[in-house]
Amino acid sequence: MVSLGKVAVGLSGGVDSAVTAALLLEAGYEVVGITMKIWKGGIAIQEGPKHACFGPGEAEDLAACERLAAQLGIEYRILDLADEYESRVLDYFRHEYRAGRTPNPCIICNRELKFGFLVDRAREAGLGFDFFATGHYARIEERKGILHLRKAAFEAKDQSYFLYGLDADRLAHIRFPLGNLAKDEVRAIARRLGLEPADKPESQDFVAGGDYAPLFADRPPEPGEFVDEMGRVLGRHRGLPFYTVGQRRGIGISIGPEPLYVLKLEPETNRIVLGPNTGLFSEGLVTEDFRLQDPRLATAPFRARAKLRQNHKPAPCLVYPDDAGHYLLAFGTAERAVAPGQSAVLYDEEGFVLGGGIIARAIPRLNEARLNEAHLDEACFDEA
Repeated sequence: MVSLGKVAVGLSGGVDSAVTAALLLEAGYEVVGITMKIWKGGIAIQEGPKHACFGPGEAEDLAACERLAAQLGIEYRILDLADEYESRVLDYFRHEYRAGRTPNPCIICNRELKFGFLVDRAREAGLGFDFFATGHYARIEERKGILHLRKAAFEAKDQSYFLYGLDADRLAHIRFPLGNLAKDEVRAIARRLGLEPADKPESQDFVAGGDYAPLFADRPPEPGEFVDEMGRVLGRHRGLPFYTVGQRRGIGISIGPEPLYVLKLEPETNRIVLGPNTGLFSEGLVTEDFRLQDPRLATAPFRARAKLRQNHKPAPCLVYPDDAGHYLLAFGTAERAVAPGQSAVLYDEEGFVLGGGIIARAIPRLNEARLNEAHLDEACFDEA
């Protein structure tokens, strides 16, 4: 069989990356496995049977990758990126939460570590390859002459939200073999091939159990006040990093028949504003660090569907570009729990990723008269 080229596969110890490597081998690629080592200890994280992305279970996952590589007969390398992970992901995560925002570490990790430092470090180590592949559920297709990410064929497993930062130049050298497969199909392939991770439980947690407290052990968050929308003190909170906009559980305060939710985090006062569900809706938002896949869209307002978190149903919106990268998204219907720090990722009707950016702030009510002039200035952000 004539080789289709050499591909480096990012192995994690799970079934998705295992099947990715196996499928590429079957297709005729020369395959080498690579994994980034990001755990260096020193943080008191307790893991269960489901290993999180970051934690002491990494050693077991690396051993599983080595066994898989031996079974498939491919070369395998472990590349130490613990320092880069500390500075680019963990420090970012801590800084954002302390600033009263809700970060998404998976987006930063994918953009800068998996599809950045890992690929670069592998090449520096002498592993020449033509493509990089992972077990993400997403597709890469051309649209109007430009490569775009596209949602996976089976939307229930789609992971394109986490990958919007990959530009066309990088997409040209990336492969996602699972983009047209359902999870059950992937596990069936693994069983057919006798791959060890076929029935391994999966975990999508950043840190085991979702407990972020150990990440702040060096400088524990300061407790502060819960207040209502009028500023009246309702109780005490544990620290800003333990809460996010839209949260209801874990607040421990009740002042009537209507449940209370986190409406806003105020780092300048170390206060958390609580209120009813009706206070969580916003007619728009402003983004920063916006990345647009097709630069031709930057010249005028355009329509899109915005996904505000991984499990959010994309919402129709009108997108107003400006020259500074602070795009305004205006929704047809107010959206719930718009959390600064999360990403707003834009899609078209066919599931192509148009771009995305970090949510800088929510806008409860938009000044429609100013929006109709299509000028993105401070007057657009005023409440009507």
